[in-house]
Amino acid sequence: MILRIAKIAAMCLAFILIAGISAYLTLTFLIKSEDTVIVPDFIGKDVVYVLEYLTELGLNTKVKGSEYSPDIPKNHVIFQEPEPGTEIKKGRDIRIIISKGAQTILMPNLIGLSFPQARIILEENGLCQGEQSLTYNRNIEKEGIIAQSPFSGTKVQRGSCVDLLVSLGQRPKAYKMPELAGLSLEDAVLLIEKFHLPLGELKSLFYEAKPRNTVVRQEPLAGYRVGEGSLVNLVINRKPRKEDQEFLPGEQKRNLFTYRLQSGFLRRHIRVELISNGFSSDIFDEFMKPGEELWLIIPTNNEATVLIYEDDKLIGTEVYDVW
Repeated sequence: MILRIAKIAAMCLAFILIAGISAYLTLTFLIKSEDTVIVPDFIGKDVVYVLEYLTELGLNTKVKGSEYSPDIPKNHVIFQEPEPGTEIKKGRDIRIIISKGAQTILMPNLIGLSFPQARIILEENGLCQGEQSLTYNRNIEKEGIIAQSPFSGTKVQRGSCVDLLVSLGQRPKAYKMPELAGLSLEDAVLLIEKFHLPLGELKSLFYEAKPRNTVVRQEPLAGYRVGEGSLVNLVINRKPRKEDQEFLPGEQKRNLFTYRLQSGFLRRHIRVELISNGFSSDIFDEFMKPGEELWLIIPTNNEATVLIYEDDKLIGTEVYDVW
């Protein structure tokens, strides 16, 4: 009887022991499976993909640096630690090295691209901008690349500088400077505008024997080669201000300029330009109705010239002297 009770007790003890060990192993396995992960293989993977993947696994990313690699593209992983297949706990660090791409590359073709586009491509390929030269070119638009050095397709080291020849666009038209001496100011302005030459500085010099308010000097001189857009400075025959002419502080002498549009049906664009003391500015620039009259106050402490344009066509000039 005692022996039978002992056998039953031993069997119960064995069952309890086996159940305990099984529960322990099961719990340990579950805990271990939740707290550990198997490190994937990230070699050759894009760094953004690797960062997102490691975050999902509950692992930290540590970038140890970057190196050139002839086989692995730029911004892809070339080294990782721990190695793929290693079992580690969550929250641990994965150390990686990122590729800077090949140390030597083929020089990209920049011909025909705009200067800003060329700079972006150089930066993307780890190249720097070298010397920049400018010239006119009829086939390449302004700020387009005409030539490059090194040439496209050449093997170059990353970090090398590239010299660029940049287009200024088509060469401006050139003209033979017309003779303006003896012309009235209005006729002179009409002639230089015909050649797309803007009026520059106006000065005065008086010759008793020459007609008043006509051109007596010009710059550039007649016959000289001038490019489209070059300023033309004129000296007009008119009396300068008297040397003893004085103004009180704050006092400003003024004249009244008036202009009446002819009758009609359509509004017209009227622009009035004031040239005084070597500077020019628009003092009126609006559309006006037919028959409408324009009144402007012209300060004339210094000599002043007023040019009036109707629909961008010069129709008259007015010279104001200071006496």
